[in-house]
Amino acid sequence: MAAATPAVPTVTAPAARTKPRGKRNWGLIAVNVTLALIVILWTIPTFGLLISSIRDRTDIQTTGWWTIFPHRAWEQVATYQIPRELNTEDPIDLSSIDPILEGVQAPFADLRAGYESPDGTRVRWSGNRRRGTIEVEQRVWTMNTDFTLDNYRQVLSGKRYEVTNADGTVSQELGDNLSGAFLNSLAVAIPATVIPILIAAFAAYGFAWMRFPGRRILFMMVVAMLVVPLQIALVPILRDYVNLSLNGTFLGIWLAHTGFGLPLATYLLFNYISLLPRDLFESAFLDGASHFTIFMRLVIPLSVPALASFAIFQFLWVWNDYLVALIFLGGSKENQVLTMQLVEITGSRGNDWHLLTAGAFVSMILPLVVFVSLQRYFVRGLLAGSVKG
Repeated sequence: MAAATPAVPTVTAPAARTKPRGKRNWGLIAVNVTLALIVILWTIPTFGLLISSIRDRTDIQTTGWWTIFPHRAWEQVATYQIPRELNTEDPIDLSSIDPILEGVQAPFADLRAGYESPDGTRVRWSGNRRRGTIEVEQRVWTMNTDFTLDNYRQVLSGKRYEVTNADGTVSQELGDNLSGAFLNSLAVAIPATVIPILIAAFAAYGFAWMRFPGRRILFMMVVAMLVVPLQIALVPILRDYVNLSLNGTFLGIWLAHTGFGLPLATYLLFNYISLLPRDLFESAFLDGASHFTIFMRLVIPLSVPALASFAIFQFLWVWNDYLVALIFLGGSKENQVLTMQLVEITGSRGNDWHLLTAGAFVSMILPLVVFVSLQRYFVRGLLAGSVKG
């Protein structure tokens, strides 16, 4: 009789714990809603700045930019002259002026502030206590869509232009010539971005893939420069620039921005270049390529994300810089950059919000274009060196 084979117990794997589908969906919705709210909150001021920059002088001083959307507002429908003998000390019966206003009786103070009758009509007194006019207004749906590009013409041009004031008078004012300051900012920002990137890329490659005495000490010194405050270097550099006749020149500010941007650029690019595959370099060396050939043919094309990421940082910093430009370029009109010109406009045209917003948006256009053009490399460049493997 054959022996019975023992039964092999079956082992079932524990069921994987999964979150209910409803909870996952609600969590995803909450994250998306939160991100959408953050984006809206960041976008509203920029949108308001854009709308304010294309509104008329009178509109921007009397109403908010949000009135471009449909809203209910008071609109004047009739005007009545007030006789001289009318006594403003007692409550005024407006039925004596016009039968349409029959039943409207209010003190002078209420009329000056705007008296709203029970039928939804508002009556306002315009003028002085002796003589004035009664303005009848009704609530209507309206939109303030009187847009104009005159604000940009005024801030970009250095010529004289005519301005129509609220009282109907015409005056002449001189433009602010932001176009010249815009070109000066370009002349400063582009070289001050390209030069440190080139130098830092060479330095990062040397620290990452070349062996020479003192390499670690030199790299530690470069990283240590990141904690040195910018302000303590301004006076010594300015003193040297005066001796070398570099103060007030574009070359001087290029060198200053290059020196201030090199530590961060070298550190970021080193983290990225040091993680490039070693096999590429060994194969290139076996084929007889020199360090310069490897750098130009391999390192530069493979390091585009890191280069673009630092280019965004450096360009935005130089473009929005005011302190370094003021110290090394001085206050001459010929060399003023956008930030210096905007500060001057703020001081001379503090109440002209239509010009201030137009000038501010002119200074924002190019940085937005640069960031949007290079944003696909931005996150990849920021993560350079953070993950290995």
